[in-house]
Amino acid sequence: MTVITIQCRLQAQEETLRHLWRLMVEQNTLLVSKTLEQITIHSELDLWLAQGYIPSETIKEIVKQLKKQSKFQGMPGRFSNSAETLVKEIYKSWFAVQRRKRNLLWGKKRWLTMLKSEQELLEQTGLTLPQLQAEAEKILNREQKKFDKLKQNKDSETETPKDLFAHLFQVYARVTKNYEKEKKPHLKTKKLIKQCAVVYLLKNKCELSIEPEDPEKYKQYRLKKKIQLDRLEEQLKARLPKGRNWAKEEYLEALEQAQCLITENEEMELLQARLLRSEKSIPFPVSYHTNTDICWSKNERGRICMTFNGMVTEGHTFEVFCHHRQLHWFQRFYEDYQLYKQNKKQIPAGLITLRSASLVWQEGETKKSQKPWLTNRLYLHCSVETELWTQEGTEQIRQLKIAQTQQKIDRWLEQKSLNKNQQQKLLANQTSLSLLKTFQGFSRPSKLKPQQNSSLIMGVSIGLQEPVTVAIVNVTNGEIIAFYNTRQLLSKPIQQKPQPGKKAKKHTQYELFLRRRQQQQDNDAKRQHAQTKFADNRFGESELGIYVDRLLAKAIIEMAIQYQVSSIVLPDLTNIREILESEITARAEAKIPGCKKAQKLYAKKYRKSIHRWSYARLYDAIASKATQKGIAIEIERQIPSGTPEIQARDLALTAYCNRQQATG
Repeated sequence: MTVITIQCRLQAQEETLRHLWRLMVEQNTLLVSKTLEQITIHSELDLWLAQGYIPSETIKEIVKQLKKQSKFQGMPGRFSNSAETLVKEIYKSWFAVQRRKRNLLWGKKRWLTMLKSEQELLEQTGLTLPQLQAEAEKILNREQKKFDKLKQNKDSETETPKDLFAHLFQVYARVTKNYEKEKKPHLKTKKLIKQCAVVYLLKNKCELSIEPEDPEKYKQYRLKKKIQLDRLEEQLKARLPKGRNWAKEEYLEALEQAQCLITENEEMELLQARLLRSEKSIPFPVSYHTNTDICWSKNERGRICMTFNGMVTEGHTFEVFCHHRQLHWFQRFYEDYQLYKQNKKQIPAGLITLRSASLVWQEGETKKSQKPWLTNRLYLHCSVETELWTQEGTEQIRQLKIAQTQQKIDRWLEQKSLNKNQQQKLLANQTSLSLLKTFQGFSRPSKLKPQQNSSLIMGVSIGLQEPVTVAIVNVTNGEIIAFYNTRQLLSKPIQQKPQPGKKAKKHTQYELFLRRRQQQQDNDAKRQHAQTKFADNRFGESELGIYVDRLLAKAIIEMAIQYQVSSIVLPDLTNIREILESEITARAEAKIPGCKKAQKLYAKKYRKSIHRWSYARLYDAIASKATQKGIAIEIERQIPSGTPEIQARDLALTAYCNRQQATG
């Protein structure tokens, strides 16, 4: 299922905007902030930090107790549910960041304990440098063969390392373990030599260095790693998430403390951080996870309007303003709601196109003379399942939901005794299942799946010079029927209005791609200039990159439909660093053969001139459009070596071979 988010701006009378602003500021945002505050002073906080999560029931109980206060009386139920969900999501993401940093810290500590200079390695083993390099070369050749076999054997239960560097780390761990267990002196010496040879390879990025190591460069490298380690340890001491302090209580308290004598540096740094902390001037968003809580209607002018359960009786309605490309979605929301309102007991809510929505305020130009609900802009973000647009997609989702609901009912029935809450859930699932089975369906447009040729597969490779290259491959004989690079994919002309008295110039979509690359270089130069002056170096990016990604995705899907391919094979992005670095290395070696220093300098300049594209964003755009057209997406590992068209061809052939093995 493909879920996309569309947005519209909401406009209403000043009284309605003021009412909603105060609800979101004085109740919803305050409840989120107070909940986060209660968590920081909770008696079991240390236990939660050690476990890496906070129990959902605890957050629910804190919100329940806070709602009893007079300031939260009359708060809509969906607002409190949204606040509770938001706190859970905040801590979920915070714990995920902390886990990632802890893993990174552990890896850097391990590397620092392993890291030794060439002189230390030679003294420890009693070998000369050529002897150590010869031993390292033997290990490199042997382990390279083992790693290649591991990559080919995808049926193996053991996890395959992502590259040779990671594989050598595993080799080092095994050798160290055997070295500690070994008691015979001659075997212990052999394992020590192997251990030092692996460290030598890891230091030199799995290569044999031609020149001896510079002691000063080694000291700088070790110092750099030590600084990175210290910074990570400092980041792990980061404060817990905080809310938005609209009353400025924390700032006034910090200002009062600043007037007293402070002797400790740590206390001074903490106080400075509290004083310099910038507060958001907009409230937290409010999420509606139930699609039937949003009421859609049309006014006397025929414009689509909406409101929320709880606001209907108060007469608060909002008029929808959106781009014409998204108008059909809001028209569908209105049609679905009208049908649901007339037949609530016959239509399952799970098949309504709208899945969830969020009310979001966006900052406008701050003017002290104006009221915040007039200065800031109100938006509605809607999540929709694209499959629900067509009759075939709706039927597919209906069958999927029937299977999922039946599984839930079976699990409930397997239990010997159910409490009152569980019985209510079982009854709700049984009602949903009955509706899903008896529902006749909406009158939605039918969309036929494009014709496909099982012998044709499209491979899409990524790179630096060419962000994307497409190859249409006949997998029966391995022949490339056609391939397209970025320029050819973006060869369509751009429609522009000619200026009066002048001839219209022909521009293609590829010029937008070049303009985007120029923007990246300009921003990089501005950033470096700002860093030298210790100025703010955060420059906003335009949405041109998103637009170019969509153009590329659209062109790729059009090619897939034209050639009737059975699937599109995209590269696995987990080894993207290896792919890009191998391209830079190959270009440097071809440009300056035989000189490592000059190759490194060239690679450094090349990295600056060619900026990395947002491959994950492009990947999502292709996958989304392919799902809409009913074209299957496959993921395979891209081989770092070779030309872009050969890499794309190999992706398609690898996918085909894996598919054949899976089917027997």
